[in-house]
Amino acid sequence: MAKTPTKPTPRAKRSGAAAGGNEYDESKIKTLSSLEHIRLRTGMYIGRLGDGSNLDDGIYILLKEVLDNSIDEFIMGHGSSVEVKFKDNLVTVRDYGRGIPLGKVVECVSVINTGAKYNDEVFQFSVGLNGVGTKAVNALSEHFRVVAFRDGKFSEAIFQRGNLVSQKQGASSKHKNGTYVEFWPDPEIFGEFEFNREFIEQRLWNYAYLNAGLTIKFDGSIYKSERGLYDLLEAEIGTDRMYDIAHYKGKHLEFSFTHTENYGETYFSFVNGQFTSDGGTHQSAFREGILKGVNEFFQKNYSGLDVREGIAGAIAVKLQNPIFESQTKNKLGNTEVRTPIVNEVRTAIVDFLHKNKTAATRLSTKIAHNERLRKELTAVRKEAREAAKKIALKIPNLRDCKFHLDDGPKGENSTIFITEGQSASGSMVSARDVYTQAIFSLRGKPQNVYGKKRAEIYKNEELYNMMMALGIEDDVEGLRYGRIVIATDADHDGFHIRNLLLTFFLNYFEDLVVANRVYILETPLFRVRNKQVTRYCYSPKERDEALEQISNPEITRFKGLGEISPKEFGQFIGDDIRLVRVSIKALKGIHDTLTFFMGKNTPDRRNFIMDNLI
Repeated sequence: MAKTPTKPTPRAKRSGAAAGGNEYDESKIKTLSSLEHIRLRTGMYIGRLGDGSNLDDGIYILLKEVLDNSIDEFIMGHGSSVEVKFKDNLVTVRDYGRGIPLGKVVECVSVINTGAKYNDEVFQFSVGLNGVGTKAVNALSEHFRVVAFRDGKFSEAIFQRGNLVSQKQGASSKHKNGTYVEFWPDPEIFGEFEFNREFIEQRLWNYAYLNAGLTIKFDGSIYKSERGLYDLLEAEIGTDRMYDIAHYKGKHLEFSFTHTENYGETYFSFVNGQFTSDGGTHQSAFREGILKGVNEFFQKNYSGLDVREGIAGAIAVKLQNPIFESQTKNKLGNTEVRTPIVNEVRTAIVDFLHKNKTAATRLSTKIAHNERLRKELTAVRKEAREAAKKIALKIPNLRDCKFHLDDGPKGENSTIFITEGQSASGSMVSARDVYTQAIFSLRGKPQNVYGKKRAEIYKNEELYNMMMALGIEDDVEGLRYGRIVIATDADHDGFHIRNLLLTFFLNYFEDLVVANRVYILETPLFRVRNKQVTRYCYSPKERDEALEQISNPEITRFKGLGEISPKEFGQFIGDDIRLVRVSIKALKGIHDTLTFFMGKNTPDRRNFIMDNLI
């Protein structure tokens, strides 16, 4: 803490001291151009940078910003196809909408707060209303080129890292109206990166499902949906449904749902094309509308738990002024949408059940089944709570943090690490950030819960404690942490524990995985060092590269997390933490995957193991 001077310093002397290098005058005030600010504070505009190994990495956000403009043209009734191409790291997007007005091409891609999306008469439903979109792409690209085609004329502008290099206009009668954009993400910003085709395909399919009738062409493949969210849900759950998918499409609201044999509730929610992984008011209203519609049709007073257990649903809304609770736009905050959505969903469901008697009968059977299971579970819960009354006050093996998910911005990055044993968590406890990082230590290998009823959690003390630590006993919306990170050793036992934990989440709480809450911690396998340099390596390839670059090296192989000292561990769970997000291509593949790897020891699995032994 700085000491307060006992005697005020005279002004003349203070000015003299300032002249020594601390003077605060007009010369110290810097005004950055809008694009310079984007390059300096990249995270404010696109979130994380990354290398392309995560769906949320910045290079995919750049693609999204360009695509959003093309999709907006389709939404407004201009152009029915978009072409996307990749060549090395050069991305090109061509739409056939109206094209940027020729006299405003440079301004629209380089001047903040310039664009037509501020005019409600032109663009009614857009996610990106901050006027940054393509400006950020321009600023963060080593090469950026935009060409607008309108009525036989064109206007082209080429930029390098946000700086205009050249522009020209002329006649172009052979080109249809629309906009062409190409960009190369800047290695100065993103380092070494690589686009993952699967991530691109996932995003393109979402665009197709949310915009029925739109055709997206990507490197020879076509992404198109005629039935919108019906197709999305069918692709996700396949034939694992108890009745035909209910589908409704209105002017500003579309939804689909059905029930499966899985536990919990699974939702895919969108606002103006933006995937809201954390849901929000539209998703809550959807859930409420389903309950009200079912109760009205059956003239019952069913519990929401009984009606929604096992449900899989998708909802998309269009709003003129969406308010998101975070910069990443993954949770909607508009409260005024609740009542209209509830009423529209309720009415649509009553209508669906009247027209689909088979679906109504099977839904009634499912609700009765859920009610019986809930009553059985209630009895088991009571026994478990009696046996662990103190858990509500202090959960064994949990080192909690100060801020949690419901604490607002302070808790958005709160993380709980699930480790194997006290030795593994020892270094982590000493190195963690006590404000945002919690640790739950397993006592060994958890139970394989594949195919078991939810009551099994209450019969297993460790699984019960972990569920209570996460805060998800009653509903996954009670989750206390922004990220659940599985942190196990990089050996056979560690991988087995990792699979057992993933089985737990996918069997009982798959919606946490769908909402991108579950991660795996990457820690170094090797340390290569000499007296001058220390290099941590996450793969044998990185180790070999370090050995070539470091003279007279000493090599350490980390067999377990407990072998890494607290001083070293701090950097592996700090700002440079490496996390692999657990993601699933489609819900329909979960059952088969878990059956193969975690089910009974079948001949097929034995053959697989023998064929893949190293």
